Amino acid sequence: MPKEAHTKAAEHHETAAKSHRTAAEHHGKGDHAKAKEESTKAQGHSKTAREHSETAHGKSQSHR
Repeated sequence: MPKEAHTKAAEHHETAAKSHRTAAEHHGKGDHAKAKEESTKAQGHSKTAREHSETAHGKSQSHR
């Protein structure tokens, strides 16, 4: 069970990182509206990733 929770958290962290990189690319091209949109997506993914990380951590603690 903890393995699946950690895997899910990692997937969300990867999605957040991808959105952050996309936002950076748009910003670098001067497309600030698209960069802001991607940044907002990245924040949402980061929040979800943190929630899954906390769940995974809790499950790991309970399996000691």
